[in-house]
Amino acid sequence: MTYKELALCPLCSGMSEENRQKFLDTLVYKTVDFEKGENIARQGDTVNALFLLIKGSVKTEMINESGQLMAIETMKAPRPLAPAFLFAEKNQFPVDVIALEKCEILMIPKEEVMKQLANNEHFMRSYLKFNSNRTQFLTDKLQLLSIKTIKGKMAFYILSKTPGSESGFEMDRNQTQLADYFAVARPSLARTIAEMEEEGLIQYEKKKIRILNRSALQKLL
Repeated sequence: MTYKELALCPLCSGMSEENRQKFLDTLVYKTVDFEKGENIARQGDTVNALFLLIKGSVKTEMINESGQLMAIETMKAPRPLAPAFLFAEKNQFPVDVIALEKCEILMIPKEEVMKQLANNEHFMRSYLKFNSNRTQFLTDKLQLLSIKTIKGKMAFYILSKTPGSESGFEMDRNQTQLADYFAVARPSLARTIAEMEEEGLIQYEKKKIRILNRSALQKLL
């Protein structure tokens, strides 16, 4: 790994080139490679190091209380994995982390992370900011799960992608991935999208969605 790769990581992106190189030169870490399909971490594993995904992409999923497999998100390098749980009282991975392709993980021991947080103000600020943003993501995910109907989930997804008065966007997931994200069957999602088109709520073409009736979508929530 080089400081150029590290520069793209949310925890280090604002550092100067000189500071990134100094950070990397003094950092205690090890790297581990994972092949496509391998579990990088399993739900319930102890988080005893900061995992940084340096190369590749992963998916995260979990088993809910009813035993149903739920897709959480797909993540691409470079980015940290579950950094908030490193210092939690129950410091366990909340999800399975599975390699979607060959991945390289940089592991920084907890003691080293504590040292960097104490001695590197920029790293500390970036660490706190990233964890705060992740809290917002999890809040949105919980809100999505609380919506009972597929049409309501779809409305929430569309509105979250079009803040303000934006009228359209290109989906970041295909229908299969979106169905997994909603924890619903793909055919049911396809029917829901078709119904929303027939009702004049949206226009859907391939992965592009255009809002036709924003107020009606808001009422679905």
